[in-house]
Amino acid sequence: MPEAAGFLAAASTPHGLITLLVFAVSLVLFISGWLAPELTGLLAVALLVSFGVLDPQQAVKGFGSPALITLMGLFALSAGLFRSGGVDRLRAILGSESVRTPRRMILLLVAVVSPLSGFIPNTPIVATLLPVLENWCHRRGISPSKVMLPMSFAVVIGGTITLLGTSTNLLASDVSRQLGYGGIDLFDFTPIGLPIWLLGALYMVVVGDRLLPDRGQDDDLMAAMAKQGYFTDVLIPPGSELVGQSLHNSRLQRRFDVDVLELHRGSQSFGSPLADLELQAGDRMLLRCRKEDLLRLQQESTIALAPVAGQAMPQQQAGQTMRLVEVLLPAGSSIAGSSVRELRFRQRYNATLVAVRRGRDVIRDLLGRVVLQPGDVLLIQAPIDTIRGLQNRNDLVLLDELEKDLPTTSRKGIAIGICIAVILLPMLQVLDLMASVLFGVVLMVVTGCLRPGELQRAIRWDVILLLGSIVCFSVAMQSTGLARGLAVDLLQSLQGWPNYLVLMVVFLLAQLFTETLTNGATVVLLIPIATELAKGLALPPMAFIYAILFAASLSFLTPIGYQCNLMVMGPGRYRFFDMTRYGAPLTIGLTLLTPWLICRHFGL
Repeated sequence: MPEAAGFLAAASTPHGLITLLVFAVSLVLFISGWLAPELTGLLAVALLVSFGVLDPQQAVKGFGSPALITLMGLFALSAGLFRSGGVDRLRAILGSESVRTPRRMILLLVAVVSPLSGFIPNTPIVATLLPVLENWCHRRGISPSKVMLPMSFAVVIGGTITLLGTSTNLLASDVSRQLGYGGIDLFDFTPIGLPIWLLGALYMVVVGDRLLPDRGQDDDLMAAMAKQGYFTDVLIPPGSELVGQSLHNSRLQRRFDVDVLELHRGSQSFGSPLADLELQAGDRMLLRCRKEDLLRLQQESTIALAPVAGQAMPQQQAGQTMRLVEVLLPAGSSIAGSSVRELRFRQRYNATLVAVRRGRDVIRDLLGRVVLQPGDVLLIQAPIDTIRGLQNRNDLVLLDELEKDLPTTSRKGIAIGICIAVILLPMLQVLDLMASVLFGVVLMVVTGCLRPGELQRAIRWDVILLLGSIVCFSVAMQSTGLARGLAVDLLQSLQGWPNYLVLMVVFLLAQLFTETLTNGATVVLLIPIATELAKGLALPPMAFIYAILFAASLSFLTPIGYQCNLMVMGPGRYRFFDMTRYGAPLTIGLTLLTPWLICRHFGL
């Protein structure tokens, strides 16, 4: 590498200092979650343009990239595949009666689901399989904590097999192309990804579920309701048999397993003892009751679910079937960060929110004030038609299976054929990958596998906004000389080191960024630095790009770095360090193996 200023010299320039300050602010926002990640990315773009570090064309370069367009198409393709029943066979295999133990389920996950995730974005796979695994755990009496994290790990590892596996891969390819090293083809890093998949599969099958906690099923909202009951707000409607009676004389506690914990009448509040208090129409009570009792009392018009303060309760239409179901708030949901009252949850979804679970905690009262967070599990009551509609939304993931409510599967073969063609045409160099994906999207809609409205809802706009905006960091690192300056300093420290150890340092640095930031931010920040370091060491820049790509994709220590891990935290009832304990041995093994595979692949 020619003589060049180091990192401190680049950071002392006005534009270099501004870039570092913007990055520091973004880092705090990413970690704290005060702003949604995509909003943090957009804020970074605005600041870098406002202070003159980048011009508008440079700052929004990421939004016009082939990688981002390809990713949008992949979201639509996967939606068409799932909606047409293209993965019904997979769901049937995982839900089979022959799968009786967590170890056998883990074997199926790594052998079947993991390779599939090399060709389909991993978030839709996790969203589709969550209810299948929850239902399996319920039937077998097995704690969801024994299989949820292995499912996420299997999907994440499988995503490193081909370019289509994750948005991180596509973003790395785009950054590489922008830096002048060319894009990455569909199967370019498959010789490295396959051994990584095999090591991960071997680890999860051998270790099984021994490093995973057994949280039981008592913390499941539906199971808790059956055993110890829900805490929920109800109203005494006009005409209820409870009007004019005391709790002591009513059948509410004599014939049903119901406890009245609080009673509110206008501005008055009553606590225990409540047995002799005469009940009136409009009284609001905080009950603890079982699911069966709650539904029975509702059907008999003895009680009615209370609305969130200030919101009306729509009337159930004749012939509507009501169901209690669980839904998950996934990472990137548009309603995260808002309170139930602000969202007007009842009007927005035509559903009554009954309870919220956050980790091991069940939030049982004052639901209107609850600020929803990614990973929350909500228990809602809604008409069956409303619940069917939730299957088409990105802001909530249905955790209960509605097998009979899946769309028609008459176009299953067409959807599978389209997806196979999308993969084969670029592999045979007949079409560019982006063009092939876009053709596939059009065919999905034209053939009826996907409706136009579903096409728009299938695209994860939060992911698109985040990936498109954070590319500005890569451009700024290059234009301000920060990337080159940091590479100069690293070169002085690593000069004379074996190639394997240099790649291991780069891999470890990228892993550290991934576990504290996001995988996309890791790629755009570190690839420019790593390629400058590679040039200084007279090594192939693509080898260092691969090291960043794999490190950013293989996140197994915290739920922060990868949204699949965050999605299973709630349903699996995990605590933060459960993932660290299960993922640490795998991370150590991959840190030793991946740099060696890259060295072997590039002949270093």
